[in-house]
Amino acid sequence: MTPDTLFSRVRVLGDGVDVMGELLVRDGLIADFGPSLGRPDDVTVIEAEDAILCPGLVDMRAALGEPGFEYRETIASAAVAAAAGGITTLAALPDTQPAIDDPALVQLLRGKGEASGSLTILPYGAVTRGCRGDELAELGLLREAGAIAFTDGTRAIGPSRMMRLALSYARGFGARIVQHPEDPGLANGGSATESEQATRLGLPGIPTAAEAIMVARDIRLAQLTGGAVHFAHVSTGEALALIRQAKESGLAVTCDTAPPYFDLNETAIGDFRTYLKLSPPLRKEHDRKAVIAALADGTIDAIASDHQPRDADDKRLPFALASAGGAGLATLLSVTLAHVHNGSLTLPAAIDLLTARPAALLGTEAGRIIRGAAADLCLFHPERIWKVESGKLPGKAQNTPFDGRALEGMVLGTWKRGRRVFG
Repeated sequence: MTPDTLFSRVRVLGDGVDVMGELLVRDGLIADFGPSLGRPDDVTVIEAEDAILCPGLVDMRAALGEPGFEYRETIASAAVAAAAGGITTLAALPDTQPAIDDPALVQLLRGKGEASGSLTILPYGAVTRGCRGDELAELGLLREAGAIAFTDGTRAIGPSRMMRLALSYARGFGARIVQHPEDPGLANGGSATESEQATRLGLPGIPTAAEAIMVARDIRLAQLTGGAVHFAHVSTGEALALIRQAKESGLAVTCDTAPPYFDLNETAIGDFRTYLKLSPPLRKEHDRKAVIAALADGTIDAIASDHQPRDADDKRLPFALASAGGAGLATLLSVTLAHVHNGSLTLPAAIDLLTARPAALLGTEAGRIIRGAAADLCLFHPERIWKVESGKLPGKAQNTPFDGRALEGMVLGTWKRGRRVFG
């Protein structure tokens, strides 16, 4: 049996709720919340003065490593890292080995999430077979099996005809196509943003236009087909301007970003630190500021971890040869809070970008404080400081781009359906 719990002297925050007081969990559900609920019998009381209780975070973009890359991460190890980061619902990318292009694999991932006891896994289905880009997958069957949307993960859907077909088919059953917005021809072989710094370091560059060109094309295809397109980890001001305009025109266009793109810029890779090799690459400072502005004005719909686990051997290579990707589950909340502390975001807006807004995009009931809802909760102290140290992070993946960083904002506990799974 899940013990009944009363959270006391906390700020309850999320999806329009902002109450100083208490929240009661009974039978794994949110029973009530308000300034004062009294003291029911046989309840565990958790007093957390100055702490914030919000919905469990909803991470709409993460790679889990399983199946096929278990040496990088497993579902079990990712569940541990997610719980430590306050994440209780996670959308898993399909570019595994084999790719999630079979209904049985969608059901397998959902089942393994349930078996973890701490993490709901919402699998993306592959847009194309094997995420290879040359043949459309059975989108209808994948959707019936529980795929929440379709993407080829870190591989852009390059051919315009393929993207048009995908948008058209997905529209028929109300699903989104999630695109890695990077023109493959312009990005091929690149490892850093094309700039003076890349030239000075001798690194092959990827022009920022590679992102905007793909965004512009897919906005036009969404207009042509009436389909819904979501752009992942948007990182440039030019692309965000196009997305903002498309939204104002009423098109079904949405997007997310990830903490590296509003917290770091290209100078972070200055000594060839391969933990900072990401896809898309870190951008110039003016693009970082554009991402911050787009978070504040609502152009960006969600903040995702963009968790891409990599083994040490994937990163212990010259920068141009190292694998792109950064671990992001444990740091998702804290890096976002850094931009609350500096005044770039309000706390309610930041929490919504991590909970209710991605939940709405994914079509899940998670991410909200509602009476009768499952008690998936995250308790954190917004000012408590901790240090990110590669090798000491929860879970298997240690390739964090924030290695050595002191962050203000610590998860104190995570609950899944009323049961404490971290802290």
